[in-house]
Amino acid sequence: MFAIGKYTRFVSRFLDTAEKHFMIGYQVNYYLFTDNPQDIPAVRMGSGRTLNIIFKKKYKHWQEITMWRMEVINKHIVEVAHREVDYLFCLDIDLVFYNSWGPETLGEMVATLHPGYYKTSRGSFPYERRRSSMAYISREEGDFYYIGAVFGGRLKNVYEFTLSCHMAILADKAKGLMAVWHEESHLNRYFLSHKPSKLLSPEYLWPDTIRKPPELRLIRCAQVAKNHKAVRE
Repeated sequence: MFAIGKYTRFVSRFLDTAEKHFMIGYQVNYYLFTDNPQDIPAVRMGSGRTLNIIFKKKYKHWQEITMWRMEVINKHIVEVAHREVDYLFCLDIDLVFYNSWGPETLGEMVATLHPGYYKTSRGSFPYERRRSSMAYISREEGDFYYIGAVFGGRLKNVYEFTLSCHMAILADKAKGLMAVWHEESHLNRYFLSHKPSKLLSPEYLWPDTIRKPPELRLIRCAQVAKNHKAVRE
């Protein structure tokens, strides 16, 4: 989880609801990266569940935050997580849990369908279309459009995934490029060549601002409504 700048305002609700619904009955280590550790509220953790707050410097632009997230996760796996966990999920902090999120989500490598594109055709997917970018996907390719807000899997697979995305981001940066949807574009490029072993439906990530469609039985996790400009400044 990343709570950089004004995103610390979402921490309390995320953790409060996660403690009611996320992997209940299992050992859970929350890793929270923030540039304002003093602003992180105290949340009571259940038995076998811990909150680890890791300081990270603040970047000037929110786009930079999304671009270095893969590197931070990769380094944390090498330095800490490999000694503590078997599976790792990366979830955006501006989420709230409404129903159970359990071991049915575990897999070798887990991706999540983007709620805005799971019923649309491939031609509407907002892939990176510039051939000069490492995230490039042609109009004849692609199965799904995955959201960057939720991914995970076995530790070794998440390590390989984040390393690959980070190196691709650096290669683009060296050419003065930034993919159209930043790290999400690189995530989609990676999953085109390395198919995820498990695919989560939009019930695991649905916008709070959109009414639940009838084909989804329930919403397990949702993105909260917010003023994007206000929290990114």
